[in-house]
Amino acid sequence: MLPSIDIEELAEADCLELLRAEPVGRLVFTERALPAIRPVNFVLDGHDVVVRSAPGSWADRLGGSIVAFEVDRIDPATHTGWSVVVLGKVATVTDVDTLVRLSDPRHRPWAPGRHDRYLRIRPGTITGRRLALGRN
Repeated sequence: MLPSIDIEELAEADCLELLRAEPVGRLVFTERALPAIRPVNFVLDGHDVVVRSAPGSWADRLGGSIVAFEVDRIDPATHTGWSVVVLGKVATVTDVDTLVRLSDPRHRPWAPGRHDRYLRIRPGTITGRRLALGRN
């Protein structure tokens, strides 16, 4: 018999801590009136999610768009894990001092090629849930 699972709503501070622990998330947006999802490397800058992309890519069309950004970790053996969702508006980062600060080599995208376009997602909401073993 499987143990019971509890669903816990996470506080924003817990969500931010979990986001900082993962290098990859899923960016959800609309492309040609259809839903699109891209796995991307990211860095957290305060409460903002920053994604680097290649010039001339799908990301060029996102400025001013409302997007979702999701990160999770799931254990299929125990049926436990967590998910954090950030909903917010995308802005292109152009301030030179900010670009220098965000260009930390430890946070380079995994995909090959040039990734010198920086997109900032300013959260409107940050929500999260955890599936944990029940306390029977």
